[in-house]
Amino acid sequence: MTLSRMRRPAGMVANLLFTACAVAAEGLPFAARAADLLQTFNDALSCDLVYASARSQYQATQEKYPQGLSQLLPTIICTGSTRKTSLGFLNNSGVTRDFSTTGWQVTLTQPLFAWDCWESYKQGELLAAAGEVALVQACYDLITRTAQAYFDVLTAQDNLDLARSKLNSINRQFEQAKRNFEAGTSTITDTNEAQSRLDLGKAAEIAAASDLDTKRDVLQQIIGKAPDTLRGLRVKAAIPGPEPLAPDDWIKQAEQFNPTVTSAQINLDYLHCDRNKAIAGHLPSVALTGARGYTNQTGTTTSVSPSQLYTTNIGVQVTIPLFAGGYTQSRVRETIALEDKGRTDLESARRGAAQAARAAFLGLSSRLAQVKALKAAERSAALSLESNKLGYEVGVRINIDVLNAQDQLYTTRAQLAKVRYDTIVAGLRLKAAANVLKDEDVGLVNSLLADGSNPSTSAK
Repeated sequence: MTLSRMRRPAGMVANLLFTACAVAAEGLPFAARAADLLQTFNDALSCDLVYASARSQYQATQEKYPQGLSQLLPTIICTGSTRKTSLGFLNNSGVTRDFSTTGWQVTLTQPLFAWDCWESYKQGELLAAAGEVALVQACYDLITRTAQAYFDVLTAQDNLDLARSKLNSINRQFEQAKRNFEAGTSTITDTNEAQSRLDLGKAAEIAAASDLDTKRDVLQQIIGKAPDTLRGLRVKAAIPGPEPLAPDDWIKQAEQFNPTVTSAQINLDYLHCDRNKAIAGHLPSVALTGARGYTNQTGTTTSVSPSQLYTTNIGVQVTIPLFAGGYTQSRVRETIALEDKGRTDLESARRGAAQAARAAFLGLSSRLAQVKALKAAERSAALSLESNKLGYEVGVRINIDVLNAQDQLYTTRAQLAKVRYDTIVAGLRLKAAANVLKDEDVGLVNSLLADGSNPSTSAK
């Protein structure tokens, strides 16, 4: 698999992201989709306020295109008037004569040559495109935020389950230490140490329960309702790595097509059009004009006879700017400086996108290696615990050795669960940085989940 080198239409990407996922979820049974990542993401699409704001902003920016196009199209104005005139004669006091005038006129103006209008049209196109890119970026952000919040809840749930399992194990060890002390085969030190660990375990359980409530609240802010019991990762789910494996491919893709880079490029193009508009202040403009009018008069100041008059005229209007107090020259200098700034911002965006893609790739690769190492560490910790339990029973190990081995095993399991979740989110962030994140990626992550409420660590 290789990354696409073609720029995908931003509107098409956004449409795929905020519609296809919803369609994909419709075929799932209600009980199953109520607690998986796909359904959670669809809830976020409907209820997340940040995304709703971005969607409204997108709809507003799409109006910039017809607004820009209007600069090239004709304008038609219709005016109407009515006027009454009363005349009084000085040489004949008290004698007056009244007459009225009514009429209308329709005027059409069509630009023939107006460079500033053409540049305004291109700016409208660019602003509409920028709105599409912003919506894509908002959708990427929604996917990663939702996934992060989803797996944060699972992490907190795993930690709570592990804390309870650890507390049960410590309690059994405490009971065994008491029996051994009463039988005279161990000292009070073992009992006291187990009691200390038991108290610490209870405190850890309370902290884990509080953290779970906090993480659920964060997810609730995104999906607009209290989250259901979430489906966890399958214990043996294989987390996919980056494809392609070469980091340079991801970096080059991000440098060209990262939404931040695309936005910076659009901004530079917009500033270039703005410079051309400023230069157009030195150029003449040509417009075709036409008018059709009608006037009805019941009399005039010199005649009492009524009259009706239709007028039609057509022509070409040329406007030549001569002097504007130095404003045009100043405006040109200003836009040139802003265009230079836009080039700098574009290069900065490319460097930032490359750095983000490199960091995301290294983070994903590092986490994949950690998953492998922690799986081996978990197996070793489980064997160590069994060995220490056996040693304690035969008298070659003390109770503290067993408690330490238990602590190591549960700590390793918690680390393994969190790294697995972080690896999945890192993969989504890498694809977002390279502008290749799609709705299918959400479905792919969803396929890694267990069939029911079965977080990966609690299943052990």
